[in-house]
Amino acid sequence: MYLIYNSIEVALLLIFGYASVYSFFFSTAGLFYKAPKLAKADKKNRFAVLIPGYKEDGVIVQVAQEALKQTYDHNYYDIVIIADSFKDETLAKLRQLPIKVIEVSFEKSTKVKALNKAMELLGDEYDNAIILDADNVMSENFIEGANFLHQQGYKAIQGRRAAKNQNNTLSYLDGLSEEINNHVFCKGSTALGLSSSLKGSGMSFDYQLVKTHLARMSSIGGFDRDLEVQLILNGFKVKYASNIFVLDEKVEKPEVFENQRKRWISSQFYYLKRYFGSGFASMFSGNLTHFNSAILRNIQLPRLINLGLTTILFIAALALYILDFPVHIYLWITIFTLLATSILMAIPRSYFNKSLLISIVSLPLIFWKMLLILFKLKGANKKFIHTPHTS
Repeated sequence: MYLIYNSIEVALLLIFGYASVYSFFFSTAGLFYKAPKLAKADKKNRFAVLIPGYKEDGVIVQVAQEALKQTYDHNYYDIVIIADSFKDETLAKLRQLPIKVIEVSFEKSTKVKALNKAMELLGDEYDNAIILDADNVMSENFIEGANFLHQQGYKAIQGRRAAKNQNNTLSYLDGLSEEINNHVFCKGSTALGLSSSLKGSGMSFDYQLVKTHLARMSSIGGFDRDLEVQLILNGFKVKYASNIFVLDEKVEKPEVFENQRKRWISSQFYYLKRYFGSGFASMFSGNLTHFNSAILRNIQLPRLINLGLTTILFIAALALYILDFPVHIYLWITIFTLLATSILMAIPRSYFNKSLLISIVSLPLIFWKMLLILFKLKGANKKFIHTPHTS
């Protein structure tokens, strides 16, 4: 019995120890990230700003209007709304704007299908493609900055995603989670010379490159994870540019939060399984970028679940060994300290305020909801799960 208990504890130490060391290492690296210098390039590329939306009547007109407010020459970019299941009155309003509207309809809608259909109809007159979500608002310098970076030779660029709304505790924490991801998986990876993670929107690509890769994909959920690994396998790294950004609507309702996280967690484990073999092989061939994106980043539990379980195990270890302080209790102390420090390093200064303290109180309930999602993942990556937007 003692041997079994020891084996379980060793396994837990390895699992949560790995996640803490990874987070601490990449969070520390993120402190050394430097945003790329931006300037006006001599040459102006032609951009297609692709905005797929499914039943996004509540936000799409305003998003299209905001997308037209770029500092970039309007003659060199087109806003392309890919309209899936929009109302007639919404389509009529969109067609009054100086943009392109492409209607699509599928038996089973996905973002990849919408993008592929749009690029097929648009042809090949563009140099670059920017992909947004239907609720995203670009910084006014987004296309200008992306154009400059593409002129520097970067084929795939991930801009910063930031919260558009912080109306309640859930949206506040969702925005905070986004910023921590920016720091660890984008800044940290880029500072180490690896590929930044793709985040599904706020992305800019060489047009032919992304068109070719998307045409080969049939992703239902997590197409950004699939696309990132495919790009890496073909020799392309994603450049992170924190100084061009999109404002992204954060979820405010618990049921929407649960559906969104179910989709994200399901896609994480789906692509971990799909690319595990090639990712593991890349470790021996020296392709650390592929190894990191395919395995190291995805083999961990989602951050909040990892933080919650690490805290519970840390407290349990302290309680269990309170009278007999064995050497390995220091491992639990180290694991918890590394994880907590990595999160603190990744939180932007603007988030250290009263709202953060208030939000911490709700973390146990959100952790419990996230934990339950792990038992509801069956089939989640085989169907389209829509996240509605309202602002």
